[in-house]
Amino acid sequence: MSDAKIRVRQVGKTFVSERREVQALKSIDLDIQPNEFVTFVGASGCGKSTLLRIIAGLETLSRGEILLDGRPIDGPGVDRAMVFQHYSLYPWLTVMQNIKFCRQLKVIGDTVRHDGDVESAAGRADALLNLMGLTRFADAYPSQLSGGMQQRVAIARALLPKPATLLMDEPFGALDAQTREVMHDLIRHVHRLEKSTILFVTHDVEEAIYLGSRIVLMAPRPGRIDSIYEVPLPSQRHQDMKLAPEFTELKREILARIRETSGMQTDLEQLAKLSAVAG
Repeated sequence: MSDAKIRVRQVGKTFVSERREVQALKSIDLDIQPNEFVTFVGASGCGKSTLLRIIAGLETLSRGEILLDGRPIDGPGVDRAMVFQHYSLYPWLTVMQNIKFCRQLKVIGDTVRHDGDVESAAGRADALLNLMGLTRFADAYPSQLSGGMQQRVAIARALLPKPATLLMDEPFGALDAQTREVMHDLIRHVHRLEKSTILFVTHDVEEAIYLGSRIVLMAPRPGRIDSIYEVPLPSQRHQDMKLAPEFTELKREILARIRETSGMQTDLEQLAKLSAVAG
């Protein structure tokens, strides 16, 4: 579609070493619309994170093209921010200092702009601190925070320049189940407020369904898009929706497809046969 925020066309990525070449991505075609929340799932090695890193400008593609707002991506930019599974906070800086770090690097100036709005960087940092529920911890150091709170700091730091696109690579993978649920509702709230486009990589199918408006399922060897699912849930969501029949049916369908595309189904069938023979 012509109004796509991100257009991915016939993208391939091959990693080359002295010993061999590994084709990580093959013929990826995808359109991401402005303000969409798209989640990516698939077995390990299907290229989810590689695609995200290319869109972030942290990796180069081997073939094809990716257009962001109609322009080719040629490296990182303040219009995109990336949040990783590991918080990557600076232990010698306080929570507020970590959030303001890109300002210290002069990545942004004294003001930040988005959709015509102008806001002071200091005011923006205070607002993000409040949004993340961290106001009381502004002067604390990362070692004094729980894992969930540290990830909130990392998200606030990524949001400081008001990026139009937020790229998240398994950001809640290291958190316990209860904390993950809290972070799910928080990031959906952030999405509504910031009106950003979010691309979110996860191995957790339930997480992918609850967060996304669309789910991109990728298959491995080489990494490619196998199927895309529309999530049959309203934009306003709550945790009880995970018990809804349409939620559980979509989860069952996606898990079955992941097993098929990764070869896990064949492995399970062979294991069942061996168990039957042994029995």
